[in-house]
Amino acid sequence: GPSNAAAVDLVDRWPDWSMSSALVVGPAQSGKSHLAHVWQLRSEAAMLDAATLDEMHVPELMVRSAVVVEDIDRGIRSEKALFHLLNLAREQRTSLLLTSRAPAGELTIALPDLRSRLRALAMTEIGPPDQTLLTAVLVKLLSDRQITVAPTVVHYLARELDRSFAAAASLVEAIDRLSLARRRPVTRALAAEALAELRAAERAEKSH
Repeated sequence: GPSNAAAVDLVDRWPDWSMSSALVVGPAQSGKSHLAHVWQLRSEAAMLDAATLDEMHVPELMVRSAVVVEDIDRGIRSEKALFHLLNLAREQRTSLLLTSRAPAGELTIALPDLRSRLRALAMTEIGPPDQTLLTAVLVKLLSDRQITVAPTVVHYLARELDRSFAAAASLVEAIDRLSLARRRPVTRALAAEALAELRAAERAEKSH
């Protein structure tokens, strides 16, 4: 889908990147991790979470030609380590891919040098999925759970559902739960019930 085109292009273009480091930004379950894993396979990158990144990791990471640091929005264990990593990536032409749910400008970063370095990075956004992509995601999530659903029901759900991967995952979970509880196949009525349940839960969450 167009929402992922730029991010997929970023992965495809490697190693012919114009910069040493890139930041992929997208909402929860937008496919950032999937993209990072695809790139990891292609580049043989070392992969770790920002929450575990420590200065002692830096020397061993810099031996690699590519590094993925995931979820920099969820807290960076050592900002200094990430700053060193960005500097060394530039000096040694190591490729560094960072993922985040928020753009660099919205992150709470204490180290001013790191803050400005992150803001200067080339940012690729993964937007909310379009209906075609959402349909494909629903089909995949349903087949992962071995749930058979008529295409018309899937299209109905893709049309009604919030445009997010997180919503798709929650919906399929609700469908699975209802289907098992009722011991019934997934009809449009059951799917609509799961959708209503999901919306009620969202409303309850917002009112808290």
